[in-house]
Amino acid sequence: MSQIATNGAIVLDIRDEMFAILQHTYFSELHHKPEPFHRSHSPHTVISMDSVRAALQPITHNLPAPIRELGVSILGRQCYDTLLLEIDPTATECIKLAISKGLGIGIIGASSIVKVPQILKLVNSKSASGISFLSYLLETSAYLIGLAYNVRSGFPFSTFGETALIVVQNIVISVLVLKYSGRATQAALLVAALAMGLTTLFNADLVDMKTLSYFQAGAGVLGVASKLPQIATIWQQGGTGQLSAFAVFNFLAGSLSRIFTTLQEVDDNLILYGYVAGFALNAVLAAQVVYYWNAPSKKSVGKQKEKPAVGQTTATPTKGKGKGPTTRRRG
Repeated sequence: MSQIATNGAIVLDIRDEMFAILQHTYFSELHHKPEPFHRSHSPHTVISMDSVRAALQPITHNLPAPIRELGVSILGRQCYDTLLLEIDPTATECIKLAISKGLGIGIIGASSIVKVPQILKLVNSKSASGISFLSYLLETSAYLIGLAYNVRSGFPFSTFGETALIVVQNIVISVLVLKYSGRATQAALLVAALAMGLTTLFNADLVDMKTLSYFQAGAGVLGVASKLPQIATIWQQGGTGQLSAFAVFNFLAGSLSRIFTTLQEVDDNLILYGYVAGFALNAVLAAQVVYYWNAPSKKSVGKQKEKPAVGQTTATPTKGKGKGPTTRRRG
């Protein structure tokens, strides 16, 4: 019996050892399973930066002189060489500068027509409903000060160029609002006053740079305040009237872009804070435009209520003839 037990124990030991060997072999093969072949690993599909440079540099190194000079004037010599000649996409600061310049040029281009839809709405409707003259007067004054401050400070044109274009369009809108509000005689006085103010701001003998910086701080307040009358007008009338949604949403996008371009190119908190506040109030105006998109204004609703119903008579009934007193004496 003892011999049988000993042999049984040996068999069990051999079985356990074989099971352990098989288990080790299985998991070793599982862990060392070769990776499947992927086409993306093919060297023919990997495009290196050297290939990109080889394709683009013959073009960027042979640009016409006017285009090359324009690129240098916009980006500067160092970033122009880095981005266009060396084609180095890892130059973070130059990439940010290029984006900022692109946004600035885009804003200037869009600003040339940003208020044209508003002008057309006023001309076609011959009505200034929903338009606040005070809002445009304050905004135009703020822009005139900002234009003079940026020019005399020597800031890049791409950071403020739209200001001059918007000022011209604002003056046209202000004149139309006065005309359609029955105050056409005041339009000439407005244009003369704005022209005199602009001449004064650009004259260093009349307004020095320190005083102009105070005006710029006030212009930021004016720019913010210019949105409040328009917001109040929309709320009071319960509709946007002749206000152009295109202009509102473009101003919202433009003010957001200007925050970025100012952070990148202009080290002046007076201008930055003005754009931040302007963006916040432009967002309120945009929200009002969305909220009142199809809502008729309270004025138009009131006019509809005043109209008499069809077939309704407004004549007052006449009294029947009665016998009047007599002076004949009874006899």
